[in-house]
Amino acid sequence: MTARSTRRTTAAHSRLAAVGAIAVAGALLLTGCGDQTENGDSGSSDTQSAGGAPLADKLPKSIRDKGTIKVGSDIAYAPVEFKDDSGKTVGIDPDLADALGKQLGVKFEFENGTFDTLITGLRSKRYDIAMSAMTDTKDRQEGIDADTGKKVGQGVDFVDYFTAGVSIYTKKGDDQGIKTWSDLCGKKLVLQRGTVSEDLAKAENEKCPAGKKISMEAFDNDQQAQTRLRAGGADAGSSDFPVAAYAVKTSGGGKDFELVGEQVEAAPYGIAVGKDNTQLRDALKAALDAVIANGEYKKIMDKWGVAEGAVTEATVNGGK
Repeated sequence: MTARSTRRTTAAHSRLAAVGAIAVAGALLLTGCGDQTENGDSGSSDTQSAGGAPLADKLPKSIRDKGTIKVGSDIAYAPVEFKDDSGKTVGIDPDLADALGKQLGVKFEFENGTFDTLITGLRSKRYDIAMSAMTDTKDRQEGIDADTGKKVGQGVDFVDYFTAGVSIYTKKGDDQGIKTWSDLCGKKLVLQRGTVSEDLAKAENEKCPAGKKISMEAFDNDQQAQTRLRAGGADAGSSDFPVAAYAVKTSGGGKDFELVGEQVEAAPYGIAVGKDNTQLRDALKAALDAVIANGEYKKIMDKWGVAEGAVTEATVNGGK
């Protein structure tokens, strides 16, 4: 949901102090998330289409007429998007979608899908946008497969709305001396498939000496990776900082995991939009700038304890 091809390598300042604040979001359990393979509509924002929305005329007519924006999202990435105990889709992204919907006069409908299929879903017109803690990268903008370096599609545009780095976490009280990515050589790491964590692990693995390679196990969602680590099936896990910090604070009442080292690869999350849908992209940018200006954006960031990742303006394709 997760951030989520090789990016900047400068380590970001540690935000461990934000861990406690993230818990203020509530005692919602990570295990409340839905099945990642389901195809049905898994949730929607509460914003109803209504007349008088200040930026409604910026939307494409087809979206204004239907009154909805269909959102592809991996809804198992607390606190960015996940399901609460009642099955409702909640988190940073749904709250932000509600605020954007008020500006645009439409309802954002979240549809659950595995993270590595979201851009494909955009290309096939299954979704209007993808909003899922997705890292804005040049590869994704240009439709380049990060592993092969080959062009596999048209690419997407991003409206950037948050900044996050990548963190490593271990079982609590059992960090095995892991402080940096180089310490993972010879260890087993669990993570979510298609994320920046996987890209970083592959890059680090190339530097590891023979006989001390990183053993990686990739899952469809971050919840599965956490379960494997919790059960003792790995030495460490990695995910975006907000997600890792939330897991550390909430899993087992804070007794399961601990963050180790500093987060790295600070980069923007972006709302992904098809290259052929520039009007929708620009409408989303205008709406995001509006909710930043009116204070709704700050309230959402504060609610979920992630104010350190807040941006001061919307940016299109700011990823490197």
